[in-house]
Amino acid sequence: MKTWEANVRKVVPYTPGEQPNEPDMIKLNTNENPYPPAPGVEEILKGMNTDALRLYPDPAAAELVHAIAEFYHLQDDQVFVGVGSDDVLAMSFLTFFNSGKPVLFPDITYSFYDVWAELFRIPYKRPALDEDFHICKEDYFEENGGIVFPNPNAPTGVEMPLADIEEIIRKNRDVIVIVDEAYIDFGGKSALPLIEKYDNLLVVQTFSKSRSMAGMRIGFACGSPALIKYLNDVKYSFNSYTMDRTVLATGVASVKDKEYFETTCNKIVETREWTKKELAALGFSFQDSKANFIFAAHESCPAKELFETLRKQHIYVRYFAKPRIDNHLRITIGTQAEMEKLVEFLKEYLN
Repeated sequence: MKTWEANVRKVVPYTPGEQPNEPDMIKLNTNENPYPPAPGVEEILKGMNTDALRLYPDPAAAELVHAIAEFYHLQDDQVFVGVGSDDVLAMSFLTFFNSGKPVLFPDITYSFYDVWAELFRIPYKRPALDEDFHICKEDYFEENGGIVFPNPNAPTGVEMPLADIEEIIRKNRDVIVIVDEAYIDFGGKSALPLIEKYDNLLVVQTFSKSRSMAGMRIGFACGSPALIKYLNDVKYSFNSYTMDRTVLATGVASVKDKEYFETTCNKIVETREWTKKELAALGFSFQDSKANFIFAAHESCPAKELFETLRKQHIYVRYFAKPRIDNHLRITIGTQAEMEKLVEFLKEYLN
């Protein structure tokens, strides 16, 4: 090892989903929305004043913050925005998890959590999900330095009842509890109403899934004004101009079209429920997903075999070679036509 390498901060990075680019592919591996963003987003892009790009964007992202606050019936000082929910979550780890006590998050969950903990030198502990991939609320009643979990969980799609979430928050008033709601708009019950009751709750959401804007990178957090101020203090100590002008303008347009947002989410939920029935008939088992994906295992065909076979057909799903879940596939819900093609192929292959 070279002398200078001894002082390099070394981490095992997060592995993002594969991003193939094939004209005939069915891409069901990264939980993207199969439908385009709201029509107003395209109008903003067509009418964009490119001369304005020579100027810095609003560091406070005030118009987008206000639009989000208005949509969720909050005050502007209860909303923080960032470059995707990953940026918001990383900033939250850096801001709130500094006690030296272990942060708690599930053993099977979003795999960026342990990466951030390692990067920021935050101790952590991962309570195990039960046999049915449910979070055991009692595991989060012990002393800790903070709590974070997705609801619905990823990659399982399992939703925790709101009453259990509130109990976790209530028993941990001396630390920050972060509920990562990347998939909440597909049938789950949000913890957002609880932020008025608990000043230690931070709810994080994203435009990447339900608002079809993964390519624009918009995430946000909602919480008490004190939490939001602390997040902004860290943000301004790190990078003042995190959101560019195009992102800010298109984000506002997306939030304002509530009807399109609800219609698109409903279409995905309907297709998900249809897909559940079809997969069950083919011998797949899975928990009741409340996300835009299904986490499924087949009764006789190994997940890795299915993953590789589908890939050869240019049908991309996600496979995790990890303990407890290495016989499962995470299948994003695409359009109805895409899911019908997937099911048609599986019927031929498995029968």
